[in-house]
Amino acid sequence: MIEFKYFEQADFKQLMNWIDSPSLLYQWSGATFDFPLTEGQLEKYIENANDNNSETLIYKVIEQESGEVIGHISLGKIDLKNKSARIGKVLVGNQNVRGKGIGQQMIKKTLQIAFDQLQLHRVTLGVFDFNHSAIRCYEKVGFIKEGLSRDSLRYGNEYWNCWEMSILEDEWKEGRK
Repeated sequence: MIEFKYFEQADFKQLMNWIDSPSLLYQWSGATFDFPLTEGQLEKYIENANDNNSETLIYKVIEQESGEVIGHISLGKIDLKNKSARIGKVLVGNQNVRGKGIGQQMIKKTLQIAFDQLQLHRVTLGVFDFNHSAIRCYEKVGFIKEGLSRDSLRYGNEYWNCWEMSILEDEWKEGRK
């Protein structure tokens, strides 16, 4: 089992250690940050997050049994008027726990926050088309592919396609039965 706590400055070094290549940085952030990831970039990232009126909630993911920080996730673009938000920056950083369903637990916990606490109607995310394990994870939780954004990000001399996916509150509730 996992728990969330707000991501804060004390967590920067661990995240920077996990993001150890430009490719992983781009996959994790969608090119929001420059490689190498720095404390200055992360300070700006959390600057207006995690308050009652924030449009972004940023979490570190903790394995309850060990108390170890094993991942990172955010719920951003929180729009209470339109009742929508976007999951981003999903990372199971501890390689020893990958492949054990932690990603699904992280997404489910984020959706509980979005639908049960914030009373949202729609949650979206984007995932690169070559990230098959992430796509499977999101589909298992109930996300539906809405469309493929072709050549949406340039990495070096190549372009990456991105699946846009979403889940609606009714689909979330139905999937929990």
